[in-house]
Amino acid sequence: MLSPLEMATIAARALDDRKAKDLKVLKTAEQTILADYFVICNGSTSTHIKALVDEVDRKLSEAGEPPIRREGLRSDIWVLMDFGSVIVHVFTDEARKFYDLERLWSDAEEIPLSSLLSP
Repeated sequence: MLSPLEMATIAARALDDRKAKDLKVLKTAEQTILADYFVICNGSTSTHIKALVDEVDRKLSEAGEPPIRREGLRSDIWVLMDFGSVIVHVFTDEARKFYDLERLWSDAEEIPLSSLLSP
């Protein structure tokens, strides 16, 4: 069983590998019981969003952590993947600006990507 940080790292690397835009990882363990980490990014098109979601699903499933559920796949503007202690949000640019999760969770610690993406 992976730790929440290991899961967030795998998700961030998968998204980075598929050229996610504006990737951020927020440590939300102190702010909510919903999840220990939120991984947030943008996709440029509905096809790109699907590729991002599929890659995260594949990588975490291979690591023994399949998603508990996926929401929003038909909407093409925001897909949420719930892995229990990690929630992955993949948005269009417009939807991300509208929902502004970074503002809602502004008191969460942003984890530097350099510490997650380096081998």
